[in-house]
Amino acid sequence: MKYNSMSIEEIHKLLKDKKIKPIDLVEEAVKSIEESGLNAYITLNKEEAIKQAKELENKEVDNILFGLPIAVKDNIVTKGLKTTCASHILDNFIPIYDATIVEKIKEKNMIIIGKTNMDEFAMGSSSRTSYFGAPRNPWNKEKICGGSSGGSAATIANRDVLFALGSDTGGSIRQPASYTGIVGMKPTYGRISRYGLVAFASSLDQIGPMTKNVYENALLLNAITGKDHKDLTSIETDEDFTRMIGEDIKGMKIAVPNFFMSEIVSDEIRNKVKETINVLESFGATVDYVDIKYIENAVTLYQIIAMGEASSNLARFDGLRYGHSIEEPKDINDLYYSTRAEGFGEEVKRRIMVGSYLLSGENAKTYYNKALSIRDDIRKEFKNVFKKYDLIIGPTTTTTAYNLDDPMDDPSKSFMDDILVIPVNMAGLPGLNMPIGFDKDNMPIGMQIIGNSFEEAKIYKLASYLEKKLDLNLTPGGEK
Repeated sequence: MKYNSMSIEEIHKLLKDKKIKPIDLVEEAVKSIEESGLNAYITLNKEEAIKQAKELENKEVDNILFGLPIAVKDNIVTKGLKTTCASHILDNFIPIYDATIVEKIKEKNMIIIGKTNMDEFAMGSSSRTSYFGAPRNPWNKEKICGGSSGGSAATIANRDVLFALGSDTGGSIRQPASYTGIVGMKPTYGRISRYGLVAFASSLDQIGPMTKNVYENALLLNAITGKDHKDLTSIETDEDFTRMIGEDIKGMKIAVPNFFMSEIVSDEIRNKVKETINVLESFGATVDYVDIKYIENAVTLYQIIAMGEASSNLARFDGLRYGHSIEEPKDINDLYYSTRAEGFGEEVKRRIMVGSYLLSGENAKTYYNKALSIRDDIRKEFKNVFKKYDLIIGPTTTTTAYNLDDPMDDPSKSFMDDILVIPVNMAGLPGLNMPIGFDKDNMPIGMQIIGNSFEEAKIYKLASYLEKKLDLNLTPGGEK
């Protein structure tokens, strides 16, 4: 039995009792990754992880995350460890500092096992825009594992490691979590410092934990939140996100947006969500269908806001200071033009160009400022629902994972893949994916649980209760 198929409490006890050492966990993780054939990692941090594991042997096991390997999405900077954002333009970039979140996991003596594959600059919903090729889904290697945090999702689903970090700008943690049968949390905007996260759309980006179960997800969130003077959008926080796990859900009031259960969602997924609603009602929760205005417009708003902010954020990649640069440019304009032409992939170029148009001259007023105004209206609509209900639920995706070789010639598809998860980013709310079953091809189906701002603990309460009642076997290949 793999260590990573055990519970975290079991592993912690083995470490505490000196029956295993951190090196055992690292060696198992490396072996599993190298044999997986999933292409889940861009950089495997093998030598450094082994070195760190050996150094930890003489230290006291002082917290439950001590000595545990963790995978980090490759858009989170790691000092001395290559950080590429899955792009040619950064394929030789080695940061000189750690992201705040990386400092936090190092304080817990967690071991970074490697940097995971993703959509280039987090732009995409299948991880197929990666310069290094797409990661594969452990449930079926011919299918996508979603995006943009596809590598992090794949490595958790494959039980290579217990913990991974992803980032979520328009569903990029929850959607791949749904496709791969894992738990993924996009926390409230501001809950986690973004310092050291390579920016895509700064008003939407949020880092979050990806794990095999709800309890471990809450534990990792405990370790990575908090105020950071290097990120002025971050907030002070001091709470235990596991505190409501195990509580009864009787009396909880839950809303289901009608849009989330409309014809855009496949029959299999809708039926599975309805079965889950029946389970919740049978244990004393009240579930009502509601209308939430503007959420059907969230994709359009996301396109305007995210692409506008991306065009501004990606201007820093100019070939001068770091990353890929062409040799012997004719002049400064040639350096910029040719470096970006060579360094960026097609999807990134498309989004930069559209974003630049949206922010130019009067267009900023016509499109970007208007989108911000409607985004505020969506936030208010969600807040109104939370005046009457504890949580909102619905499917995470409209279909289960599709084939890796499906066409990529429709630029709008990657946005429509995220149609159910984008509204949460628009409102800055916390949202979690949890597995609720499988389709006829044994591919995972996910459900999204959305909470009011800074009410992640309440989400974990419902998710853990449901997880226990459903008791699914979520290990690809069947071994529990």
